[in-house]
Amino acid sequence: MEDGRGKAVCGQEALDLLNCVTQSPFDQEKCVRLLNSLRECVLNKKVKKFSLADQEQKDAKPIDKKA
Repeated sequence: MEDGRGKAVCGQEALDLLNCVTQSPFDQEKCVRLLNSLRECVLNKKVKKFSLADQEQKDAKPIDKKA
């Protein structure tokens, strides 16, 4: 799902959360705040599903499996 500028809706919030969980030392309180921020964005923007750009290409071009 993209906004009018071609940016993923709630993409920055999702990226911030993903980067948070990779940090060492792990700051659980910070990550929970970011999770809540992402949740609020998803609810406000009525996001139903996330997908990665790689997945979108795969979904658009089904692989022809030959038996």
